[in-house]
Amino acid sequence: MFGQTQFRSKALGAILLSALLSGACMGSLPQPTPDISNAVVFTGARVIVGDGSVIENGAFVVEEDRLVAVGDANSLEPPTGSAQIDLSGRTVMPAIIDTHVHLRTTSRDELVEDLQRKAYYGVAAVMSLGRGTGDLPFQIRDEVIPNAALYRTVGRGITAPEPGRTEVPYWISTPEEARAAVQELAPQSLDVIKIWVDDRNGQFDKLTPELYSAVIDEAHQRDLRVTAHVYTLEDAKGLLRSGLDAFAHGIRDMDIDDEVVELFQERPHIVLAPNLPNPGRPTDLSWLAGTIQPDQLEEMQARSVDNIGAQQRFGIQARNLARLHAAGTTIILGTDGGAGWSPHAEMEDMVRAGMPPADVIVAATGNSAAFMELDNLGTLEAGKSADFIILEANPIEDITNTRQIVDVYLRGVAVEREALSEAWLGS
Repeated sequence: MFGQTQFRSKALGAILLSALLSGACMGSLPQPTPDISNAVVFTGARVIVGDGSVIENGAFVVEEDRLVAVGDANSLEPPTGSAQIDLSGRTVMPAIIDTHVHLRTTSRDELVEDLQRKAYYGVAAVMSLGRGTGDLPFQIRDEVIPNAALYRTVGRGITAPEPGRTEVPYWISTPEEARAAVQELAPQSLDVIKIWVDDRNGQFDKLTPELYSAVIDEAHQRDLRVTAHVYTLEDAKGLLRSGLDAFAHGIRDMDIDDEVVELFQERPHIVLAPNLPNPGRPTDLSWLAGTIQPDQLEEMQARSVDNIGAQQRFGIQARNLARLHAAGTTIILGTDGGAGWSPHAEMEDMVRAGMPPADVIVAATGNSAAFMELDNLGTLEAGKSADFIILEANPIEDITNTRQIVDVYLRGVAVEREALSEAWLGS
C-alpha cells in the first residue's frame, strides 16, 4: 500500500521527467521558470469526452487531482511552465464506472485488492448491489485508496425468503416488513435500494407486486431510488408500473413486446444495466495476462468455446437490449461480478448485441456516473476529477481497443499498473 502523498509525488516526478526528456528530444517543452506550474498538459490525443462528443486533436490540463481545461490542442493555451505530454496517435476516454458489482468483503485486504484490480483495468468507481454486511463496506465507502477504484454500496438488498441460498438480504413476506426494511436502510446514507424479483428457476416464491410496490413507495418517500434484479418480462412490466427507477439486469426469459417498450418510453427516467450473459463464443483472452496466473488463464481459454445454449440465452437478451436502446432507454454498465476486467467484456457484448461503440462508451462512463450521482466523474470536462484511460487505439472503431491500455489515471495520479501486476503474479 502506498501513502497518498508519496504516491502522488512519485507519479508527478515521473511525468515531469518524461516530459523533460521529450522536450529535450523535440524542443517542444517551454523552459522551466522559478515559479513552474504543477500542471501537466496532455496534448495530441483523440479525446472521447463521455457525453457522445469527440475532440479529434485534443488537449487537457491536469492540476493536482482536477481537469482544469479540456479542448482542441490548437486553441488550448497551456499554463506557463507546465509539463507537457505528447499523446499523438493515442485515444483518451473517461475512466469506467461499474454500477453493479459483488466484491469480496470478508477482509479489508481482499476488498482493497478487488478495487485495485478494477483500477488496473481503468475503472474509477463501482457500486456493490445488495450484499454489503458489517461495517467494512461503509468504512471503505468513505475512503480514497491509492491505486483503487472508489467504492459505493447499497448495503443489504431486499428479497422474498430464500432458505438455503443466502441470508444477507432482508427477507420480507408482508408490506409492513417491506417498509420496515427500507426504513432501516435509509439512515445509512444510501442512494439506491436493491430488490430481487426472481424465483430462481422455481426454487422459491418471489416478491409479489404488493411487496415490491411497498418497497418502491417507501423508498420514494425517503428520496431513495430502487433498482431490481429481474428475470421475466411480466415482472419487468409490473415493476415499471410500480415506479421502479432502474433495472440491474435485462429481461431474460423471452423477447420483449410492444407493451414493455411503451412502458419504458413513458418513463424516461428509467435506466437499464443489461448485464449480458456469456455469449457462448470463443474469444482470445490473452489480454488478461497482466493479472491472471498463466495456468488459470490457460484453463479459462480452454473453456472459451462455442456453446449453443449460451448463444441462445445471449440472443434473447441481446435483442432486448438492442430494441430498448433503439427506443431511447438510457443504458448504463453493470457487470454483476468481481473481476477487474469484466467491464471490457461487457462493453464488447453490448456492441455484439447491436449498440454502436460510441453509445457503449457513453453508457459505461457518463450515463453510469450520472446514475451513481458521481458528478465529478464520467466525462472529461474542466472542473471534474482527472480520471481517464490512455489507449493505444480508438475504441469507437473497435470496442475491444478499450483493452489496449497505456496508462490509467485516477484523481490525477497514474495507477501503478506494473507494480500491481508484479504483486499479483509474484514476478
